[in-house]
Amino acid sequence: MSQPTDLEELRHGTDLVKRGFARMQKGGVVMDVVDRKQARIAEDAGAVAVMALEAVPADIRKRGGVARMADPGDVREIIEEVSIPVMGKSRIGHTKEAEILETIGVDMIDESEVLTPADDSYHIEKREFTAPFVCGARNLGEALRRIDEGAAMIRTKGEAGTGDVNQAVHHQRNIKATIRKLQGMSSEERTAWAREHEAPAALVEETAESGRLPVVNFAAGGIATPADAALMMHHGCDGIFVGSGIFGAENPEAMGEAIVEAVNAWDDPETLAGITEGIGGGMKGEANANLPEEERLQGRGV
Repeated sequence: MSQPTDLEELRHGTDLVKRGFARMQKGGVVMDVVDRKQARIAEDAGAVAVMALEAVPADIRKRGGVARMADPGDVREIIEEVSIPVMGKSRIGHTKEAEILETIGVDMIDESEVLTPADDSYHIEKREFTAPFVCGARNLGEALRRIDEGAAMIRTKGEAGTGDVNQAVHHQRNIKATIRKLQGMSSEERTAWAREHEAPAALVEETAESGRLPVVNFAAGGIATPADAALMMHHGCDGIFVGSGIFGAENPEAMGEAIVEAVNAWDDPETLAGITEGIGGGMKGEANANLPEEERLQGRGV
């Protein structure tokens, strides 16, 4: 006989509730938006959620300077505009920005390397919040450290704002290859791996036994076309974050709808060909290989 569900516990931001909310976004597309007009376009295009931020990553790159949490008033307007979940970005380690976002009612907080990190050494203690968190990772050790801190969703870090999917692919392949490697290890070897990568041994064991991360794993960073989105689903991602790729495109409405359709039809080349045809040009972007080291965002907050 199963144990009765503790409804009181379920109401107060447990890992079960947070991970359950994250899983509800599985198979969908989360779109970056900066105002209510863009949020309306995203919802109409079929996004499962929107990410409210001050500027899309490509514009953050061009503008330079310090990138911070969006104005709470702008985030409230986006919440009022749409019926789908609204997420908000805080700086890495900036507990107060996260508290503000939680207070104004965002459904999920992204502790994001796209914004200027507030703390060089520590991330936010995410278990102290009732709102679930999503965090970026480039490899399995980084992903498991964020999950241990309370992250309910992991996304690839990619190289945000470039329109070059290369690094998102690299991160996803890296995580999957390491999981396969762990599955071939003995218990003692997994313990040694956990110690080397500063990851909790219990999470390492859980990941090896299940053959996947304990939370949903989305793709983010450099996704700019329907084919990019389909490629990341092909590599085993549970869903897609799209930032500059939609509102930097020639026709944002058409691009948004096409990327949503591509996630649903990622393993059907004929359908993908139809989806991709005639949607207008994508964002111009910049190849990762041409970026100077000091302009790369993915290495922040490891």
